[in-house]
Amino acid sequence: MANLKDISRQIKSVKNTQKTTKAMKLVSSSKLRKTLELSEQAKSYALKINEILSSITARIKAVRSEDNLDRAFVSNENPKTVDIVFVTADKGLCGGFNMITIKAVRKLVEEYSSKGVTVRLRAAGRKGIDYFNFQEQELLDSVVGLTSAPTYEKATDFISSLLGDFNDEVTDKVILVYNGFYNMLSQELKMNTLLPIAIDTSKTFNPSSAIEIEPDDNDDILHNLTSKYIDFSMYYSLIDSLAAEHSARMQAMDSATKNAKEKVDNLTVEFNKARQAAITTELIEIISGVESMK
Repeated sequence: MANLKDISRQIKSVKNTQKTTKAMKLVSSSKLRKTLELSEQAKSYALKINEILSSITARIKAVRSEDNLDRAFVSNENPKTVDIVFVTADKGLCGGFNMITIKAVRKLVEEYSSKGVTVRLRAAGRKGIDYFNFQEQELLDSVVGLTSAPTYEKATDFISSLLGDFNDEVTDKVILVYNGFYNMLSQELKMNTLLPIAIDTSKTFNPSSAIEIEPDDNDDILHNLTSKYIDFSMYYSLIDSLAAEHSARMQAMDSATKNAKEKVDNLTVEFNKARQAAITTELIEIISGVESMK
């Protein structure tokens, strides 16, 4: 009977776990819908910034040589210092979501380090911070709490020194790495070069465009747009990553719920076998006792 009690206790424990994972899946599903709404709005804004930035850049490139362009628009094939900004979740229980980003960052670090390039890391998200701290990898900047509740203001604060370092030639290249939302069932690793800005301007220059600027204002407008572009790219990456995190957690909790159900079914079969064996043993003992009394 002790064995039956142990199995019964295990069944109860697994069922409680099953309730928890099912509830977590429902919570992630609800949060995902809200985050996707924000993501769509942010995506529209990001596309508009890219359109305006491309148009103005095309106009400037049409009248200036590359030597007179802003450093943010001049490609650098041999950087001496590279900043890698990466986004992970503050929480776990989302499968391999965080490790995909961490492995990509490690690969980039190894790739640039092997070429003698200095690599500086800026981390958003507790999981990535904890990993690289454990590996004793120095982080130039880190923030916890931003990825679980992203806002434009917080994203701007986190990324504020990045453009300044680039303009001051402290760093030559900035790469943004995060695991983004692809669809409800999968995520997509994204590695975007924030600086220098690589924009295809081959089809954006239109002399009849409604955008008109004074020549003296070109640099100021371009600098302001570049700053907005960097800030919003960071903000959008946080929202996109959060949507992907909820999607990954939904899948992880769904798998955990199914595994718990299978475990309960197996334990129930084991319980029934043990109970049947116990009943059979008792019947044999009763029959043997009756036979011995004859």
